[in-house]
Amino acid sequence: MSENTTHTETAAPRPGGPGRGGPGGGGPFGGHGMSAPVSKARDFKTSLKRLGNYLAPFRVQIILVVVLAVVSVTFSIIGPKILGNATNLLFEGVISKQLPAGVTQDQAIAGLRAAGETQFADMLTNMNLTPGQGVDFTAIAGLLGLLAGVYLLSALFGWLQAYIMAGVAQKTIYGIRKEVDEKLARLPLKYFDDNPRGDTLSRVTNDIDNIANTLSQSATQIITAVLTIIGVLIMMFSISPLLAGISLLVIPTSLGVVMLIAKQSQKQFAAQWERTGKLNGHVEEMFTGHSVVKVFGRQDEAVETFDVENEALYDASFKAQFISGTIMPTLSFLNNLNYVGVAVIGGLRVASGRLSLGDVQAFIQYSRQFTQPITQTASIANTLQSTVASAERVFELLDAAEEKPDTETPVRIEKATGHVEFQNVAFSYDPSKPLIEDLSLEAMPGQTVAIVGPTGAGKTTLVNLLMRFYEIDGGSILIDGVDTRDMTRDDLRRTFGMVLQDTWLFKGTIRANLEYGREDASDDQMVAATKAAYVDHFVRTLPDGYDTILNDDSSNISQGQRQLLTIARAFLADPRILILDEATSSVDTRTEALIQRAMTELMKNRTSFVIAHRLSTIRDADLILVMNEGAIIEHGTHADLITQHGFYYDLYNSQFSEALDEAV
Repeated sequence: MSENTTHTETAAPRPGGPGRGGPGGGGPFGGHGMSAPVSKARDFKTSLKRLGNYLAPFRVQIILVVVLAVVSVTFSIIGPKILGNATNLLFEGVISKQLPAGVTQDQAIAGLRAAGETQFADMLTNMNLTPGQGVDFTAIAGLLGLLAGVYLLSALFGWLQAYIMAGVAQKTIYGIRKEVDEKLARLPLKYFDDNPRGDTLSRVTNDIDNIANTLSQSATQIITAVLTIIGVLIMMFSISPLLAGISLLVIPTSLGVVMLIAKQSQKQFAAQWERTGKLNGHVEEMFTGHSVVKVFGRQDEAVETFDVENEALYDASFKAQFISGTIMPTLSFLNNLNYVGVAVIGGLRVASGRLSLGDVQAFIQYSRQFTQPITQTASIANTLQSTVASAERVFELLDAAEEKPDTETPVRIEKATGHVEFQNVAFSYDPSKPLIEDLSLEAMPGQTVAIVGPTGAGKTTLVNLLMRFYEIDGGSILIDGVDTRDMTRDDLRRTFGMVLQDTWLFKGTIRANLEYGREDASDDQMVAATKAAYVDHFVRTLPDGYDTILNDDSSNISQGQRQLLTIARAFLADPRILILDEATSSVDTRTEALIQRAMTELMKNRTSFVIAHRLSTIRDADLILVMNEGAIIEHGTHADLITQHGFYYDLYNSQFSEALDEAV
């Protein structure tokens, strides 16, 4: 693979749009940080349906999850009823012991009524009593054993449900991540120029993680919660419609409270995310430019700004956490009121013989079970909104316009000579604002072609078109007589190597970074490339030599050393055509001389396109193209252009007025 792997660094600013390093991102390496997932979807129904389509291949597993949830919830709901029966046995045993032996239950009740104990007699009416007999601990033990088994089975089926759903969720997310990764490889450079890096990274990481968490956790919770609500309602009404009606009165009050508090807390959470982003951005800027801050004595100002942003974040976070934290205490208060109401009315109905004590106990347990899934469902509904919004953002990326597909019958150049032609090329970023019109040029094999001109003249755009990072609107670009559109992009880009002003090295060993240019290179070939680029000596002075690990931003070696490594990587790739963006502007004079010598050696017997900023470095170029506003306005050798006293003459004179007489 050639040095062109650093493709995004060649992106030229678009007229009327964000440029590299400009506000709003300007390419995939622009912008700071990653945004949080958004909270609401624009088209909830459509996006939810599309997300559901990703679960379609797992419909059998999902049906099994629902069945397991039904079984688990059923066992869970049966539990309080069994415990209520055990309570009845215990209570009835205690009461039976107090009644005289040798009489029937009806006789005992009749005796109580005759004695004037009518209320006590009413309470015993619906009981199953054996006067004179005590508590049947064997039967109670049997019920408690059954209860333990029921709860154990409920937990087991719940575990199986979670296990299967976790597999479904992770396989679904694996598929989405794979689709997104493949999509990124098919997106044109224009997409990364138009979208901030942080936003794209957020879609690929935060938004997909948000979907994953919901599928693996909330999906099973919502199924269980809905089934629990239905099952508990059935059991509550079967025990006492009156008590069930009282409990249902709490629902609208609870939901109203949750919605009111959630609405207020959502504003504060939004402010918290916004202020977190501002604080992170400030911290990143201050640490990135730490030395500059110190040089200009701005530490106190930076600390003051941090304190202001930190205070704002504290204020928003405190309000968000406090307001959202009031939901549970408020719901607990309402539930306790419901508990008191059920206990009082239930007690009265037990005393009147209309309900058994065990039924009231079971009902209280059901009322406790009932409110939790309602609150959980409300919370999940809010989470689902955020999840679908995240899915919507991922789908926007997946639906983005892709590069034109490669031709189905590509032409392959086995060994390129480096003959490059632009024939009447036209291109514009914006159809209403033409940039390049009817541009033609020819570079012969082995020639060095320098491209000069002011900022925004179209120099980098010319290179982007040559590499097919952007597609031309008209004309054709030929490599050895083959239209680049008749080649696959991979084959085309393998003929190129790039050495850019902005170096790109990844975290890893120096050896791995060099092999990025050519994976099958031998150690001898790698050493030969590093010697040609004047890299071998400094690498061998490092503690681990070629196995030295570069950190994230390669700051453990100097700028000049980084540049020499990229040149060595290009040497190792051995391309037929080179694209060089002058790389010596930020290094010392000695390193600049080394880099210039290495680049001169690299250009030998190769067709080279040099984007020149310092005109002194391209005086020996075979052809100099002077560009302005997307057009080649002058071309020729250095001597020819100086003699013409035109645009190049003025540009050169502005840089080297003292050497002008000698040059002429």
